[in-house]
Amino acid sequence: MTRAIVLRRALQVALLALVAWYIAGNWNEYEHALSTAHPDWIVIARSSALVFLSYLVLIQTWRQTVNAWGEHLTFADAARIWFISNLGKLLPGRVLAIAAMGTLARDAGVSPVAAIGSALVVQLVNIVTGFGVFMVAGAHVMRLPGGMAVAVGLLAALLLVTPWMVPAAVRLLNRVSRRDFAMPHLPPSAIWWAGAGTALAWAMYGVAFQWFASGISGGATAGTTADWIAIFVGSYLFGFVVLFAPAGLGAREVAMAEALERAGLAVGALSALLVAASRLWLTVLEIVPGVLFLLIRPAAHRGSSSSQ
Repeated sequence: MTRAIVLRRALQVALLALVAWYIAGNWNEYEHALSTAHPDWIVIARSSALVFLSYLVLIQTWRQTVNAWGEHLTFADAARIWFISNLGKLLPGRVLAIAAMGTLARDAGVSPVAAIGSALVVQLVNIVTGFGVFMVAGAHVMRLPGGMAVAVGLLAALLLVTPWMVPAAVRLLNRVSRRDFAMPHLPPSAIWWAGAGTALAWAMYGVAFQWFASGISGGATAGTTADWIAIFVGSYLFGFVVLFAPAGLGAREVAMAEALERAGLAVGALSALLVAASRLWLTVLEIVPGVLFLLIRPAAHRGSSSSQ
């Protein structure tokens, strides 16, 4: 086992230990919160529906990017590829997700280079817009000079220059990862559409998180919708950039718990309950569609196998 793998495993263990320490420290309050919680399942179902809608926005965003590459991908095939390859996020490094996407794209008659390259572009744009949405939603908390107007201007500027940032980011990624990801050859309009789609999805995620918190607590939430968007997006991005943590496990929870406490949106037992429940909630919503798509083969594949 190489030194890099040992270090990555040690960091994973440290993060999980930190989460365990946080839960253990609040266990009495956490247990009390579980026994007294009165979840509103209608509100939780509404928040889950909004998450699925954000998935559809991201799938369509990726599909448009693939088509702009010169390929043709139907929405049904795009959804199947996206949900199944998304299961690879549960492992560290996200390498399995990339490999699965290439294989599934080839089976759908789409160039793996275009599929993976487009996914890489959307992910890079997703990070850029995520930071932009975080700045806009949290402008008053971070006390930016000029407030919301400056934050919106920064987001617009980021989106404007993103088509020229992406090739440079891919070159840097190739150098750091020692891989050879395809350099995207996309019109600026395709990347701007990707920016709009990912920004919308981030906002929808944040609103769904607020609804979920309301459903878990069985009452109205403190703070504004912008506060909840900022906390969700910020903690999700923190978990996303910690590559050694599978699906951001540990990193996202620590960041979310700290942000909820500092903002006064949820403290003590409620914070612990919300952090744990939101991880379970999003994990189930990501896993179930992927597993269903794995179990249900496309009609074309069923027909080809039965003719053999």
